Order: sequence, then C-alpha cells, then structure tokens
Amino acid sequence: MSPGVSRRSLTAVAIAAALSLAGCAGNKVGSQAIAGQTPSGSIELKAVQAAYIGSASGGSGTLYYKGRSYPFTIGGAGIGGIGASTIEGYGEVYKLASVAQFPGTYVQGRYGFALGDKSRGELWLENESGVIIHIKAKREGLMLTLGGDAMVIGFDR
Repeated sequence: MSPGVSRRSLTAVAIAAALSLAGCAGNKVGSQAIAGQTPSGSIELKAVQAAYIGSASGGSGTLYYKGRSYPFTIGGAGIGGIGASTIEGYGEVYKLASVAQFPGTYVQGRYGFALGDKSRGELWLENESGVIIHIKAKREGLMLTLGGDAMVIGFDR
C-alpha cells in the first residue's frame, strides 16, 4: 500500500465503486475484450469471500511480469451472492504496458459456485488504466456468486 493510504480508505473506495457498478451493467469485460491479444503477464492469488446479498473479499497474490514477481494485496466489496468460500486462482494479465498500471481499483464481473471442494468460476477484472485480468478460480466452501464488485489491488511494501 502506498504511504498515507489506509486499508479502510481502500475498502471505502471499493464499496463506492461496487455500488456504482450496480448501475453500469453495460460495462462488461470478457473474452471479447482480449480477443487476439497475448498476455502481458500472469497472476496467482488466494482470497476469502463472504456474501449475503452484499459481498466482501480479501487476500493476496503475486503478479509475474517481465521475469519478475510482485506481491500484492486484495480488498473488495460488492453485490450478489450468498455463502462463504476460499478462492485460489491463476490467470492472465492483458494490456499491461508498465508494472505501474497494475495497482488500482478493478471492476469485476463474476460467476461461480462452491459446494465443499467442488467448484467452478471465472473472474474478469478491469482497472482504470485499462488493464484486464482473467482468473480461473477454484473455490472451497458453500457459495453461489453472480454479480459484480470492485476489488482494490495494491503492491506490498
């Protein structure tokens, strides 16, 4: 996290962005946004998510970009879903011209389920710099998700 920015203020930004997302159903990120593009990098992440109409998540991960690894933290809030689960995911990062474009607030469209150790789901995220992340997630727990939210990603210091 950058100096002077608290986790509480990042969470507030995520909540505000998630609420505005509810009114922006036309802004959807998906496979059409990355058609024909080569990934700029890749990520791995671990997070916990809980939902009962609203949702909250937190966790950490690593960005792999141009032969280097960059640890990061995740905090988010949103709408849609019920239950609780842990998430392990891996994916590709697109439209990343510089590592400085990676941190920020990502709008997320998601779907998936978890029933014990059986799960399925994908996450599509895009930040204010146009960076797109596609994550294939494995969940454990009891969870049904369909909705959107905002996720704040910041580098560990």
